[in-house]
This record gives sequence, C-alpha cells and structure tokens, in this order.
Amino acid sequence: MKFNKQLENIKVYEGGKPIELVVEEFGIDAKDIIKLASNENPFGTSEKVVKAIQENAHLVHMYPDDSMSEIKEALADKFQVQTSNIIMGSGSDEVIAFAINAKANKYKKVLTARTTFAMYDIYSRQVGAKVIKTPSHQHNLDEFLHLYKKEKDIGVIFLCLPNNPLGECLKKEDVFNFIKKIDDNTLVVVDGAYQDFAMVKNPQMKIDPKELIETFPNTLYLGTFSKSYGLGGMRVGYGIASEEIMTALYKMRPPFNVTTLSLKAAKAALEDEAFVAKTIENNFSEMKKYEDFAKANKIDFIDSYTNFITFTFDSKRNSKNIAQILLKKGIIIRDLTSYGVNGIRVTIGTPEQNSRFLEAFKEVL
Repeated sequence: MKFNKQLENIKVYEGGKPIELVVEEFGIDAKDIIKLASNENPFGTSEKVVKAIQENAHLVHMYPDDSMSEIKEALADKFQVQTSNIIMGSGSDEVIAFAINAKANKYKKVLTARTTFAMYDIYSRQVGAKVIKTPSHQHNLDEFLHLYKKEKDIGVIFLCLPNNPLGECLKKEDVFNFIKKIDDNTLVVVDGAYQDFAMVKNPQMKIDPKELIETFPNTLYLGTFSKSYGLGGMRVGYGIASEEIMTALYKMRPPFNVTTLSLKAAKAALEDEAFVAKTIENNFSEMKKYEDFAKANKIDFIDSYTNFITFTFDSKRNSKNIAQILLKKGIIIRDLTSYGVNGIRVTIGTPEQNSRFLEAFKEVL
C-alpha cells in the first residue's frame, strides 16, 4: 500500500520507556524501578485534583463540555486575557499541530533550534513542510535571525523556552528584541511548557502570555498541565494568542478533544498553587545535588531552567551504554543519542530517587 510521500522520512516519536516494559524485560519488581525519563512530577498531583476526578467519575459516559468554559475562564483569570484568546488541546502537542497545519506546508518552512522538542519536526514533515534547524544545539537567536533572512518563506518559528530536551532558556528581553525583527505574517510560537520553573529560577526569563500577544499579534504562547501540575496522564495543554490566530486554530480543533475528567482535573490543579510551589522548590533544591555531583566528577551539564538536567559526555563515554546500564539497575532516564547528542536527560525526582540515581550513576561512571 502506498502512503503520502512525506511520511517516508518521519521518525516516530519515542517516549520515555514505561515501567511495565522494564519489569518485563529485566524481571525487576515494579516497586524497585524509578522513572526519571519523562519529566513527570515526582510528587504526583494535587489532592484537589484526585478529589475532582473521583467526584466527577460518574460523568465519563458523557461528552465533555466542548466550550471548555470553566477551564478557559480559569486560565483567562490567571493570565489576564480573554477566553477568546485561549484554545485547549490534548496536551500542548495538539496545539503545536494546529499551528503547523494553519501556517506550514510544502511552500512554507518551519524554523527551530537544532536540538529541541521532536514534535515540531514530526508535525512539520507530516504536512510536507521543510524544517530548517540552527547549527547550534541550543537556542542562538543570531542564528535564528540569519536563517530567517536567508531562507525566506518561513511560516512558523518555534522557540522552546526553556528548551526540551536540553534545559537552557533565553531572557525575555532578548526574545522580544528578536520577535521585533520578524515579519507580521510569520507565526512565532513560544513554547512555555517549563516556564513555571524558569520564572522562579530567574525572573528575567519570564514570558508573560498577555504581554507577549499584545506586543506581538503574530505570536502564540503554549502552556501545559503535564509538568508542575502533575497531569501528564490527563493530557491537557493550551494555547494563548490573538483572536485572529485563534480563528484559524479553531478550524483545526476536533470536537471534544479534551476529556471530561481532564478538564475537571486541570481546573482543580489551578486552584492549588501551593502544590506547584512545593514542586518547584523541591526541584531546584534537589537539582543542586546533580550540579555538585557533576562538578565533583568532572561531567559537563547544561544550566537548566526546567525540571530536568542534561549531562553531556566526551568521546570516552557513551550515553547509550550509560542509559542501558542504569536501566538494568531499574533506573529509567532519557538517552539523547537520537537527538545527535552524546548525553542523558534526567528528571529531578524526590530526594530519595535522586540519591539512588546519583549513587548508581557514580558506579556506572
């Protein structure tokens, strides 16, 4: 059977290895496995979320409220925007797909950093768009601007701030100065999946969605409930943009694309900012252990503004081998070989999980 030609060169996205497969492959008891591969919240989610799911479980036979008014009003209040500026997605991944379908095709290219969230590339190739990547792995705005002027026909620019899977971030001032130089007909997507963490570590990195879209009508801000709110399994994301952009994105949105329980969970999550604050406080206090370990063992790492840290190795060490040895010890982390990086990405876990990882990592080294 023949399929669309543009599918031939698309690599399937690989998520972090699930605990069930590690149990099956290595015969390790599930309770002895720690997963530090997918940047999930190590504390689970808020008790308010659990209660909301339990209280609304009887509604699972009904379609969700397709207006999604409750969660959109809550987000509008949080960011001081209008509900008409918000679109909900099954994870922010889905909103990425909406944006690419609206602005990219075989005539319109997509510009990204060399190493960044894989779905920008995958969704772009699905519509036949050419993906232009910077020479540097991390975000370099001079390189972005050079390629933007050189290539022409750039339909979408993705800025992942902070960047997944590397962890670096850019100052808001630098980002705004860059967007000023971009044509109004180019969609600039600021992916803020990890902004909750970045703004706490350094307020200069904070990108306020309201200020962004009011200053630059050609921008789209992305957010998610999968990280600090601990709703990775519920798949809830959102986009914030001008009403003109929203009119186009809504034409891409399928009906009932976010489930009833997911909407209830997200609304409850927004009501427990204390849980988010605890998560972020633990994240950066524990991350210092990783940084100190790296310095003591002469390992390079990228200064992270997220809930993970990336270690990079010289040619004497192989990230794929390191990840595999750790896997046999019941520790799941993310090998970055598929990104062209000899390194590993490790989610910051609970104090107990982090201690176990660092002890095992030292043995492997």
